[in-house]
Amino acid sequence: MIRRTFLAALVFVAALPAAAIAEAPLKVVATTGMIADTARQIGGDQVEVKGLMGPGVDPHAYRQTRTDIVAMTRADLVLWHGLYLEAQMEDFFDDLGRKQTVVAVAEGVDKGKLRAHDDYADKYDPHVWMSPVLWRDVVLEVQDALTLARPEAAEFFSANTQAFLAEIDALSAYGEQMLTAVPEGNRMLVTAHDAFGYFGAEYGYEVLGVQGISTQSEAGLNRIGELVDTLVNRQLKAVFVESSVSDRSMRALIEGAAAEGHEVGVGGELYSDAMGEPGTYEGTYIGMLDHNITVIAGALGADVPQRGMNGKLSAGF
Repeated sequence: MIRRTFLAALVFVAALPAAAIAEAPLKVVATTGMIADTARQIGGDQVEVKGLMGPGVDPHAYRQTRTDIVAMTRADLVLWHGLYLEAQMEDFFDDLGRKQTVVAVAEGVDKGKLRAHDDYADKYDPHVWMSPVLWRDVVLEVQDALTLARPEAAEFFSANTQAFLAEIDALSAYGEQMLTAVPEGNRMLVTAHDAFGYFGAEYGYEVLGVQGISTQSEAGLNRIGELVDTLVNRQLKAVFVESSVSDRSMRALIEGAAAEGHEVGVGGELYSDAMGEPGTYEGTYIGMLDHNITVIAGALGADVPQRGMNGKLSAGF
């Protein structure tokens, strides 16, 4: 992993004065919004970050555009997720890595902490951003990548990283507080695809997706039927749609439950593979998960703050 390659260098660069930090920002390209926001939080005014995948974009199916290729070939540093999230771009990154500094930041997470992929025996569930605890590891990988690219800013990056990690720890504690307030019988999360496995493991929720870990997997009629039976048998009142996935399968669940005489509603829209609009609180990593935690807990029976952990959510609950 990256961390092992530059620890000795940090001893030297930590002694450099702030004035030694170069003025021109590093040009960083990041694939997902979650990585882009993390790079901005750590890099501050030392980075100029371009995110490739905006709100509502599905990273499992995304292919690089000509504009993306130009941006990445001109960048000082390219950060991508890895763990087979950007499945359609892996060959491109292999080629690009021979010419540019390209880092798959989620590959640094200890494999012992990862869930097996439901479609590929040698792959893992890539949705580690759903767990604040696991995302801490990715934050450190981003810090390391930025420090290698600009070692004279090591102290600056380290201070920003520690501040961001403190925010993530507060988010994790908020999630624990809100989600454990949901009655135990309601702690089941039904979504369009299996993006919330790490979230469920962290907070003690059973998670069921219509599709598998990748949105490219097919949802068969048998799977729809199984989930309808679960909704009816468990008397669950809410399912959740996702901002980057069609709600067609969730409508099928609701209609199927209605045919069995059980009423199920949409508990809310969650951010799964993409964040909210740029410039909004929900367009940050902290805001994305604050939204998800607050929506899920509120829909399943907890008393939640009107506008989330920091009072910044754009809609009240």
